[in-house]
Amino acid sequence: MSAADELRTLIRSGWRLIALETFEEERALTLLERVAQSLERRSIPWSLAAGLALVERGEGSLDAGLLAIEETEEPAVFALLDAHRVLDDPLAVRRLRDLLPTLGARRQCIVLVGPALDLPSELLREAGRVELPLPAAPELEKVFRRVLDHAGIVPAEEVLASAVRGALGLTAGEASRVLRKALRRAKGLNDDAIAEIIRDKRHALRRTPALSFHDDATQLADVGGLGELKRWLGERHRAFSDQARSFGVPTPRGLLLLGVQGCGKSLSAKAVAREWQFPLLRLDLASAFGDGSQRPEAVLREAIQVAESVAPAVLWIDEIEKGFAASQQDATASRVLGHFLTWLSEKTSSVFVVATANDVKGLPPELLRRGRFDDLFFVDLPTLSERIEVLTIHLRRHERDPMQFDLENLAIVADRLTGAELEQVVTAALYAAFSADREIAEADILRAIEETVPIYDTYEERIKELRDWARGRARPASLDAKIVDLFSAG
Repeated sequence: MSAADELRTLIRSGWRLIALETFEEERALTLLERVAQSLERRSIPWSLAAGLALVERGEGSLDAGLLAIEETEEPAVFALLDAHRVLDDPLAVRRLRDLLPTLGARRQCIVLVGPALDLPSELLREAGRVELPLPAAPELEKVFRRVLDHAGIVPAEEVLASAVRGALGLTAGEASRVLRKALRRAKGLNDDAIAEIIRDKRHALRRTPALSFHDDATQLADVGGLGELKRWLGERHRAFSDQARSFGVPTPRGLLLLGVQGCGKSLSAKAVAREWQFPLLRLDLASAFGDGSQRPEAVLREAIQVAESVAPAVLWIDEIEKGFAASQQDATASRVLGHFLTWLSEKTSSVFVVATANDVKGLPPELLRRGRFDDLFFVDLPTLSERIEVLTIHLRRHERDPMQFDLENLAIVADRLTGAELEQVVTAALYAAFSADREIAEADILRAIEETVPIYDTYEERIKELRDWARGRARPASLDAKIVDLFSAG
């Protein structure tokens, strides 16, 4: 159901107070005007600065605005702008509650408009709630066609569709401004204009706290080992298609990667997006709940709206346990995180969530409940064959022939190193060879391995706890079933 249909249904059902949450005030007013006309009512905005538009009074306070509304008898939808700024007035809240029966008798309704509406407890059960999502492709196409018509440009349909896809994630106003700028710079709607739109979108979305776009060339072939995880991901690639919908396959929800730091969890999240050709967005939960500049519910809501607007997309949540730890310090953040968990369970958009965690102690049981994620994988230290694969990948990346090295022997010596540590081993060997003004030798890699202090030695007990917990609770990310148990060996 669209936001317009939800509003119309609530008003027809007798709701006298509605909270409309959105960052787009102009778009919200246009929507309310359309809804009010369909219900044969008038849409009348109120603001703290200008008062009630119809009578041109009621400015200065919410209480004054409500007095002006009380004197207006015609059927109407009153839009109270910046409502989140004025709902802390106890006198106004009391007057609003007293006014509700009168509103019902007059076929009137008050719509509170703001980006994040934390209603007073007295109003919680009196208000319906509607969220205005970011514009989808059809709505953005209408916006773009208006801009192009005004500029006298008749676009090719394929180019217009690409421009619209490039602008997904922006508000209608942002998209309109970005398009005008792109048309000026590119002298028309062409490939250069589309590149400009995408570039400007990335700049615009930097203002979305806790959310960032990532461009990464990493592919699954660049991730050493993790064969079972790769197989699982390969099965789900086509599950986002229309053919999958027709076949009855549900849209994949996402996965949780738990395991040892530096063993490829975050790298896998980046590789999935590249492999599937989906945009990659990173959500920093700790930042969302720890940033005092904005309320966490507004930050998280905007991040989710952006992710859903650009779907299909991969939403990467790195070290998700830190977000839960931050929420434990604040009751509001804890409540909002509960809403986030509900979104994970109930989302219908094609947002594939890849969450990573290094510490199982910070994960609440409700996160691990079936329905939040499709599956839970445990990423352990790389096996012998995986260490060989990782060394091969990094040697080739530096344009060295892996066949010139005894990789099996090197992998045996490096039995306690993570994938990230193996990468640094190759880098250190290259530095040593370059410093000596010669080609890299196997001895350089062996020396680098011997000089590396494995994270396993530093966090032995923590890794043991992770393995013990994951046994029977999570699927191994590696195909090799003969994983060496370092603890039983020690």
